[in-house]
Amino acid sequence: MPFLARFLFVSLATCFLVHLALGMIVSMIARPAVHMAERIRPHRAACCLLALRLLPAAGAALIVAVVCVPSYLSNEPDAPTETVGYGCMIVALLGLGMWAASITRGLRASASSRSFAQRCGQAGHLARLPGAPAPSYILESAAPLLVLAGIVRPRLAISRGVLRVLTAEELAAALRHERAHRSAHDNLKRLCILALPGVLPLAASTRTLENGWKKFAEWAADDCAAGGSERRSCALAAALVHVARIAADAPQLSLASSLLGDTDQLATRVDRLLRAASPSPRLAGRSTLALGAALLTAGSLVAVILQPATLYSVHQVLERLEHFVE
Repeated sequence: MPFLARFLFVSLATCFLVHLALGMIVSMIARPAVHMAERIRPHRAACCLLALRLLPAAGAALIVAVVCVPSYLSNEPDAPTETVGYGCMIVALLGLGMWAASITRGLRASASSRSFAQRCGQAGHLARLPGAPAPSYILESAAPLLVLAGIVRPRLAISRGVLRVLTAEELAAALRHERAHRSAHDNLKRLCILALPGVLPLAASTRTLENGWKKFAEWAADDCAAGGSERRSCALAAALVHVARIAADAPQLSLASSLLGDTDQLATRVDRLLRAASPSPRLAGRSTLALGAALLTAGSLVAVILQPATLYSVHQVLERLEHFVE
């Protein structure tokens, strides 16, 4: 078998197995992690749950790229007569199918988002709304619509039905909420969730982490929009209630940030706002220090991994995987 074919089979098989191992670990801690996230600030809780959700796929891809690829390329001989075991082929095909399905899901969501933006441009007219996080399309429709769609060039879509039920103060609070979603790049995070494989195939932990992230992302946006002001909190709570009353036929978009978000959490969000939850404190200094420590640690690990002795040991493991069930 050609060298390139063997390389691809081994890389895909390794990626699937590492993803499976990391996924089992994350699956065991997913539910406790969501419960523990209730005790910290919503913004930080959302970041932690998102990291857990993406860890199996991102970790597997990183390990393959940083460890397995250099090891295989530096130690594997170019022997055309060498073959790949059937076990390795099956595992590699499972990995290929897993990534193909998730990437297809992400591409479909992106296409749906672009189609929605195009329909908004055709059905509505561009307007300037004070405080809007992006160029705004006003749709001549009674349907309850207030969403921020798009990633590179986001657009805000708002219907006349929403404009009629909100006061000026409530509308300003709702726009601050959407601006918080844009500042947090939540639509990009939604795309990452859709385009990367789940924690484990058919595992409930994937949905648990995704629902947890959505909940805390909405709470973080609420806190940012309220800004610690009791008046702003009450205005946003009123906006949520008024829009929810007419939201029976609201469209559901997988790659957009809506004012209502998950309607199952609406009562909790309104209750938090009426209690005037204070905004998350800025921890820029600590975050920078933590990031620097993480980068230093990662660089040290990479330096150790790329040592010839380490690469040779990894290659021995890859050789066993390559010839698994010949």
